[in-house]
Amino acid sequence: MVTLAEPRLLQQSDGPPWDIDAYMRQGGYEAWRKCVKELTRDDIVAELKKSGLRGRGGAGFPTGIKWEKVLNHRVKEHYFVCNAGEHEPGTFKDRYLLKHAPHQLLEGCLIAAYTAQAKASFVYVNHEYQEERENLRKALEQARAKGFLGKNILGSGFDLEIELFEGQGSYVAGEETAMLESMQGRPAMPRQKPPFYPTDFGLYGKPTLVNNVETLCNIPRILRNGAAWFTQVGTEKCPGTMLFSLSGAVNKPGVYEMPMGTPLRRLIEDFGGGVPGGRKVKAAFPGGPAFSMVTADQLDLPMDFDSLKKAGTGLGSAGVIVVDDATCMVAQTLKFSDFFKNESCGQCPPCRMGTLNMATLLAKIERGEGAQKDLDALLQLCGFVKGTGYCTLVTGAAVLVQSSLRLFRQEFDDHIALKRCPSRPATAGVGAGA
Repeated sequence: MVTLAEPRLLQQSDGPPWDIDAYMRQGGYEAWRKCVKELTRDDIVAELKKSGLRGRGGAGFPTGIKWEKVLNHRVKEHYFVCNAGEHEPGTFKDRYLLKHAPHQLLEGCLIAAYTAQAKASFVYVNHEYQEERENLRKALEQARAKGFLGKNILGSGFDLEIELFEGQGSYVAGEETAMLESMQGRPAMPRQKPPFYPTDFGLYGKPTLVNNVETLCNIPRILRNGAAWFTQVGTEKCPGTMLFSLSGAVNKPGVYEMPMGTPLRRLIEDFGGGVPGGRKVKAAFPGGPAFSMVTADQLDLPMDFDSLKKAGTGLGSAGVIVVDDATCMVAQTLKFSDFFKNESCGQCPPCRMGTLNMATLLAKIERGEGAQKDLDALLQLCGFVKGTGYCTLVTGAAVLVQSSLRLFRQEFDDHIALKRCPSRPATAGVGAGA
């Protein structure tokens, strides 16, 4: 259990989120001052590697190693981008940070851009986040007035600016290579990789450091308090805390900070207040709909990258969606399949056609018009398209269907046998022997 003396991502503020004086009274910008005045870039990277911080944007890649790769790249023109796109269903933790901790994010961005020796630096913000973007803009103005960015930062002779970039309103635009494409005026379509990762071929074809909001908000506190402070909680391979976006069938949805490795049950029952109306948990998506569901007998799984991967699912960006026992899983699967279909950029034929056909077959079954051959076709289609896209959208769509069929096959069979959803009463001419 986290106590006040243990690592927390957010620090308490006694003023508006953009009030730099309130942030500085809590130790804000001390890490940035330390980086400019005392630490070398190699020192910063070494401390991050020692902390074991892993990216909070979904992949869980070691942050220090990523920073080191850009810093030491043979190509010397570098860029930095904070990815605040966040379009994943059930994920809203970065929005929370943008709104409530703009200076903490900005300090993390300054340290990242400085360490990467970025020629230019940006924060790519979801266009729907208007209040959050305004808070960050105010924070930028105040930090500039204090001499923390702009020309001759803190008298060091070093110049650094951070620009805000309004992102496109699509799920795929949040994928880092698609984001970089859109920032260059091209369609927000992911690049094929390997071979081209942003650390090698990013913005303007140059090495680019890309981190998400939560990852960057960890940086100032780690560098101010030390790696040993950060590793007090969490697991050996996943130290620190993480912000979990909790939604769906819970009494208290919201953003909750927990140590890595905390059981899913604690998040749902202790933080989320359990399931409304005396219902029970039927399933949960621990990392959003692109990862396999877990069932009620798996709620004691530790919430960290490695444990969930071992269990056949994933943490992703920690968008936890709870499903209660009154929910039709065919309808739930169709809902998310429609999302994937609508959000496909259409660049990859397997994704363009695969997501469409999956949603079409699911809609047919949900209407009561399906046959057993449609279930066979769904599984075959998932096998064909999984892993074939330039990004993970079509793989996530396939994993969703495979997971639902594996765990709740009986519900699909019942839709076919009754020619309707079992949770709906039979009507004349439909499922009533007509």
